[in-house]
Amino acid sequence: MTYVGIIITYVFVSNFILSQFLGLCPFIGVSKNVESAVGMGFAVTFVTSLASLVTWAVYRLILVPLGLTFLQTITFILVIAALVQFVEMIIQKISPPLYKALGIYLPLITTNCAVLGIALIAVRNNYNALESFVAGFAAGFGFLLAILLMSTIREKLDKEWVPRPLRGTPIAFVTAGLMALAFMAFDRALLKNIIG
Repeated sequence: MTYVGIIITYVFVSNFILSQFLGLCPFIGVSKNVESAVGMGFAVTFVTSLASLVTWAVYRLILVPLGLTFLQTITFILVIAALVQFVEMIIQKISPPLYKALGIYLPLITTNCAVLGIALIAVRNNYNALESFVAGFAAGFGFLLAILLMSTIREKLDKEWVPRPLRGTPIAFVTAGLMALAFMAFDRALLKNIIG
C-alpha cells in the first residue's frame, strides 16, 4: 500500500474512533470544548506516531531476533506508557492550562486502545519503519479530526435546545453515531478509485 493509501485509510476509511470505535473514553470525555479536544488530538497524534515507530523497532530488532514475539502486547504497552509520561511532562511544562483541562484523560492515553491498536496493526500488516510511522501519524490525525468535529458539534449543541433525557453524554453518543454513518461514505472502493 502506498503512503497516501495508508493516510487515507487511517484518517477516513478505518478511522479508529468512527469506524473501529477505539479510544472512545477520551473522545467523549474531552470533546466538550475545542481547545482541550485539539490538545488531546495533538497529544494522541504525537504518541501514536512515536509509538508506532518505536514499537516497530522493538518488535523487529529485539523481539523477533530473540524469539520473544509472544511478549509484543506487554512490551508495546510499556513503550506507550513511557511515551505518554514524556508527553505529559512536556504539556505540563509548556501549557499548564491545557494540562489541567485534559486532566485524567491525558494519562489515559496509556490505556487508549487506539494507540495499542495502531502498533499491533502495523506489525500485523508487516509495515516497514516509515509505513509504521505514517500509519501511526494518520491514525492520530484521524483521531484529531474526529475529536475536533465532535467538540465543534458539542459546543453548538450546548447552545441549542436538547430534550432533557438526551442532554450531555447521550447526545454525544447519538452525535458520534451520526458522524460514524457519515464516515461510512469513505470505503475501500473509494480508496481504490483514488489511489488505484
